[in-house]
Amino acid sequence: MTKREKLRLGAHVSITGGVDLAPERGQKATCEVIQIFTKNNMQWTAKPLPPETGPAFRNACADHGIAVAFGHTSYLINLGAVEEPTIERSIQALIDEIERADLLGLPFLVLHPGGHMGEGEEKGLATIASRLDEVLAGTKGSPVKIALEITAGQGTQLGYRFEHLAELIERVDAADRLGICLDTAHLFAAGYDLRTGAGYDSTVAALEALIPLDRLCAWHLNDSKSGLGSRVDRHDHIGKGQIGLELFRRIVNDPRWRAVPMVLETPKGKDMAEDIENLALLRSLVTDH
Repeated sequence: MTKREKLRLGAHVSITGGVDLAPERGQKATCEVIQIFTKNNMQWTAKPLPPETGPAFRNACADHGIAVAFGHTSYLINLGAVEEPTIERSIQALIDEIERADLLGLPFLVLHPGGHMGEGEEKGLATIASRLDEVLAGTKGSPVKIALEITAGQGTQLGYRFEHLAELIERVDAADRLGICLDTAHLFAAGYDLRTGAGYDSTVAALEALIPLDRLCAWHLNDSKSGLGSRVDRHDHIGKGQIGLELFRRIVNDPRWRAVPMVLETPKGKDMAEDIENLALLRSLVTDH
């Protein structure tokens, strides 16, 4: 079987009108996998999903050829928050999103670890780990995992070093429910130079020295408008930004990632034409053997 046949590529897809409409949108955009929000990502709360939404969503995925669907948590959530009501809202919002993901059958949710808000990195990581313990204990029995996403490190944002993600995994009691998500634009902005073969190999080696590669739940494939080490999170179309095409060629041809879903979070218009174009470009980089 060729790499092309095994590769799982897709995009973040809108849930406007209902989550069960997302798989059809994904199919129209040539996705094999999709990432969704489980609710409006700019609101703390949402009406509970009706029980029938779960089967409807899973059937829609099957009908439209979506092999894997997973979620991304609200950008409002900050497990490193230092003031109420943000602390309690963040904890409860993440619990709610896990319950929504459970109903939909999503295997994991991608989460930005959070910002330390001036408290310092070590204290911030300890706080985030403690709140992850609370969230995972509050959803005990759920199969839904949290995929901690590498971040660009903008502001007080934590998670911009592999060491941060490794420490969180080490500190959390239910570490079996934690994975990671790698975002190419975030890695680059955080200072990991993956543009050359040597840089790519050394970055993966640095990751593997701290975190087993089988904890990788997903790739976010994004070029970067921001420069290397800028700590600024700005996504660009594949091959149009500061990273260039060679990194993406390496990723889609690396056999270690064949079973790992890869999704775009690049700029898009209403009809997802940009996603179709970016996915076609990524598929053109695959070398069959």
